[in-house]
Amino acid sequence: MVTLEESYDVCEKISKRFDKGYSFLSRLLPNEKRRHIYALFALHRSAAEASGGSPSSSSEERTESLESFAERFFTDLGTGLSEEAVLMAAIDTIIKFDIPKEYFGQFLNSMRMDLERSSYGDFSELSRYMDGSAGVVGEIVQRVLGVSSGLAVENARELGIAIQLTHFIRDIPSDLDRQKVYLPQDEIEGFGAAQAFEDRASNEGFRELLKFEIARTRELYERSKEGDKYLDQSGAKFVSGIRTMNSQILDRIESVGYDVFNSRVRMSAIRSLSVFAGARLHRR
Repeated sequence: MVTLEESYDVCEKISKRFDKGYSFLSRLLPNEKRRHIYALFALHRSAAEASGGSPSSSSEERTESLESFAERFFTDLGTGLSEEAVLMAAIDTIIKFDIPKEYFGQFLNSMRMDLERSSYGDFSELSRYMDGSAGVVGEIVQRVLGVSSGLAVENARELGIAIQLTHFIRDIPSDLDRQKVYLPQDEIEGFGAAQAFEDRASNEGFRELLKFEIARTRELYERSKEGDKYLDQSGAKFVSGIRTMNSQILDRIESVGYDVFNSRVRMSAIRSLSVFAGARLHRR
């Protein structure tokens, strides 16, 4: 059985392996907070892997895997102990920061929804999904960063949703590979972009659709800035870096003429370093 310290080391390795950008920006946080962010990231990753299964997994198998994970998590959370490294560190984090159990129920419910649905009719439907898959994640992370006012809650949720929308726009091709379309169907049809999704080729309607989606996402990023003043200094710098890093994905999508089908948008090491440096100089 691993020790608590070893469990945090496992979470750090998972974070650095699967998301180097976030891991890099976590250096803006003091060590004590950083390891809790790693624990929450590793918990998120473990849940995603449980629901993802292998390429050959059936829907029933993925559902069974997610439910098994959820049962282990809530059982161990109830006792405050776990023999699994990721759960051990995550539960320790949840207890230390008094993170409500219901947040994780909301998050797992959205993962269940994702197993059941391949598309969303309109933005209100998509918002119900994102509320648990991204909005509540913003609230969870906020607990660790240190908040001086409850007024920051909505801003944390806005940032989480903006990040997820950014990834939905960037990942349209890979999501199609999984038979998933996250952008609202009524908006796709309204802009005349449905054929672009079928052909996997950008057209004028598709470009107009992405312009609209990017504008909405940028508005959420902008509104989320109001929450920075409620965070302590290290938390504000970290959030500023996360916001900038993801906002630049939108800039890159624009720079390739919205053609996400032929241009995979990535953050280079140099860009990540630039974001890190800018965040360190962040002033509220």
